[in-house]
Amino acid sequence: MKEFFHKLWFRDPNESTLYINDTAVRIRAGFLIFIPAFMGLTLFYVAYTTHWVVDGNTAVDTYETDWDEHIIYSVEAIKRTYEYSVQTALLFYALFEMLAGMTVLTSRLSPTILLSSFLARNAPPVWKPLVPKRYAWTLGSSLVITCIIFFNPDTFAEILNTLLRHEVLPTDHNYMPKWIPTTLVLVCLGFMWMETVLGFCAGCKIHALLVWMGILKEECEACNNIDWDEIARKKLRKL
Repeated sequence: MKEFFHKLWFRDPNESTLYINDTAVRIRAGFLIFIPAFMGLTLFYVAYTTHWVVDGNTAVDTYETDWDEHIIYSVEAIKRTYEYSVQTALLFYALFEMLAGMTVLTSRLSPTILLSSFLARNAPPVWKPLVPKRYAWTLGSSLVITCIIFFNPDTFAEILNTLLRHEVLPTDHNYMPKWIPTTLVLVCLGFMWMETVLGFCAGCKIHALLVWMGILKEECEACNNIDWDEIARKKLRKL
């Protein structure tokens, strides 16, 4: 058990190039997938099932008509408001989980890493480099932060306006279109489903592509044999 807590999902925490057990990573993704699923249901409910409710008993004739000679009535209309403290708390937890897996020290603070490592302890390990996973979790963190801003637009606007000492964003309405978090939640849900079910890490593939293009120079499982000096020489020859 002592060795388990020392290694967790790492092949060797003391290695210069860290490798983690992809089996545990997939189990962990299976736990975390419930967060974007819940956010997706919340956004769907808010965007498509919330309507104005008009009380016909409060209708009062204004004795006026519109351009089409329709009688104009004054009515009492209500619409449900939402409080997103639960969603915000879950999103901050998801952000913590995205960041916790990036280092050996913070990994020991993650409940999902502890649980997934324990569940994967008897399965044959599949070692993958940590660097591409860090890039994938960075992308995930950006998606989570965007959703946090959507659920708390006034708080973010007040903080930003205070820092910049200028009213950059309004505080009386949500300035972020609903399609942005809805799309990002679906993307996040799709990525995590592929990670869990197919073992396909979309963020890792994007990282590998950026390494192949020369934009990133971090070690990547799919790009370990890149000769950066040769790439530089080819660029110079083209010039």
